[in-house]
Amino acid sequence: MMQTRTLIQDISNLVGKTITLCGWVATKRDHGKLTFIDLRDRSGKLQCVGFQKMGELTIESVLEVTGVVKERPAKLINTELALGKFELEVTAYEVLNIAQELPIPISDDGLAIAEEARLKYRYLDLRRERLQKILRLRSKFTRAIREALYAEDFVEVETPMLTKSTKEGARDFVVPSRFYPGSFYALPQSPQQYKQLLMTAGFERYFQVAKCIRDEDLRADRGFEFTQIDIEMSFVDQSQVMELVETFVKKAVLEVGDVLRDTTFPVINYQDAIKQYGADRFDLRSEAEKQAGVLAFAWVIKFPFFKQVDKKDAAEVADGKSGWTFTHNPFSLPLPEYIEQHLAGKDIAEILTTQYDLVCNGYEVGGGSIRAHQPELLTATFKTMGYSDTEIEESIGHMLEAFRVGTPPHGGIALGLDRLIMLLAGESSLKEVIAFPMTSSGRTAVMTAPTRIEAKQLKELGLQVLG
Repeated sequence: MMQTRTLIQDISNLVGKTITLCGWVATKRDHGKLTFIDLRDRSGKLQCVGFQKMGELTIESVLEVTGVVKERPAKLINTELALGKFELEVTAYEVLNIAQELPIPISDDGLAIAEEARLKYRYLDLRRERLQKILRLRSKFTRAIREALYAEDFVEVETPMLTKSTKEGARDFVVPSRFYPGSFYALPQSPQQYKQLLMTAGFERYFQVAKCIRDEDLRADRGFEFTQIDIEMSFVDQSQVMELVETFVKKAVLEVGDVLRDTTFPVINYQDAIKQYGADRFDLRSEAEKQAGVLAFAWVIKFPFFKQVDKKDAAEVADGKSGWTFTHNPFSLPLPEYIEQHLAGKDIAEILTTQYDLVCNGYEVGGGSIRAHQPELLTATFKTMGYSDTEIEESIGHMLEAFRVGTPPHGGIALGLDRLIMLLAGESSLKEVIAFPMTSSGRTAVMTAPTRIEAKQLKELGLQVLG
């Protein structure tokens, strides 16, 4: 039976007391009759001094250590440790699990180690102080967002992970159905349609920390899986959504100790951004602000609703049967002055939408819009993209039906949690802020999926592997 455990962070008021600590051997030094170890738990590190050889101990072994808390002499204080003025004089210890030689070193930041090795042994990689801090930052930021939304009367609702293939702008990951041979579920690219249906259901204010999955090309700031803070509100206009989002983002950023460049986020029209910065994702910081790690948020508004399909990226946009596809989201509402020409399908390239993007330090970190909540407006969008009445019914008939039974005006946004944490932590890759990220070759950390499945399972699913 383990003794009552004390966390290392709590020892400063326990000088002279006998306590029990549990943790990992971070370092070990043998000096004659004495053995010194730095013990690490989730709260910090502490030097432990044993008046007996602890020769059996290896780095990263798991220990339960009992001893007396002592203050170290002034000349022996370790200024590199937060609790370097204290140590534990060991009276007894138990090895809870002896560690073999580590396959990768974990004493440094790990950035010089090959990605494949780090992710194969991610459970070791995550013991690094840097990664521990990042994931705790992520937890703190997410909690701050949740609390801010709860304070504004939002309801947290979980939406399905098995759903229908939709036109979200990328390829779907599909899941075969055993009960319906030849039919497939799709993993959600976003909760877009479900959150709009929750507005139909009368919840008015919804949010979710949602896992989304898209079969996209992998890069440093994008993976197959990502997490977004998903929000939808009824009876709001564009400025109200932007104001609320700005308020809770600022609150959460300040709560985790980062610095904002602007107390009010600048708002820039899409065309002005293209003219001034050459892109709709830009970095407003000076060189000094970049060095200081300042966060510069800005809004981009008045996007074109449609674009012409480009052959080279057609695989990552909707069908675009007519040569036109949406720039951001097919469920968006055009700006009021473009409603008539949208319904008429005229001057497509000129139509601007209620889309708004949140950018920070050169990255898009959020995107949303006011939605088309009336069936004729949503139908017009798909007509512009060349869908027949039959194809529209098959693709979004459930949404049109919901819109006919009293769906209120509504809008929302999705914030990319992974990218936000990457910026907050000052990292350059999403892999550093996700517990178990994909490798650059598209395999999962530790478990190395995808893998082959047994012939029996293929048969149950009515599938056959060719080649």
